[in-house]
Amino acid sequence: MSRINYIYSKICSHEDALMKIEAWKLMGQKVVFTNGCFDILHKGHVTYLAKAADLGDRLVIALNTDASVKQQGKGDERPINKEDARLQVIASLGFVDMVILFEEQTPYDIIKFLKPDVLVKGADYDPNEGDTTSKKYIVGSDIVRNNGGEVKVIDIVEGFSTTKIVNQLKN
Repeated sequence: MSRINYIYSKICSHEDALMKIEAWKLMGQKVVFTNGCFDILHKGHVTYLAKAADLGDRLVIALNTDASVKQQGKGDERPINKEDARLQVIASLGFVDMVILFEEQTPYDIIKFLKPDVLVKGADYDPNEGDTTSKKYIVGSDIVRNNGGEVKVIDIVEGFSTTKIVNQLKN
């Protein structure tokens, strides 16, 4: 398989993702899940994703569609990179095993569908927050815990953000 085809093989539909995840679990592998826009990939993203991958055997990334990014109110110019480009860039990371898109404002439905073993977010979230209206609440944490899984947070690399990069480019 060519390297580019290998990258594309990591990009899955929801149905294909479920089949692969079920196969991995049958082999005793722990599936880690995280999500985000990953608009302009930077050191903070790569560090976060690499640490997430260390929490299990397989890393699944749910990527916001362009429409989903727009719903988040990050600005009219966002996303900078369209979803097909973001999919390919994230899938090219060696420690990423699968990338899927989700259209909703939150990844709740895809977490419920895939049932990962570990749910990961940045440390600006609180794995113990139970108030679903809190900005620190981790969407889908109830599902993962109810299925016997874990919810973890990873420290954020200070000084790196897509918003900061966009602002620097404007100046």
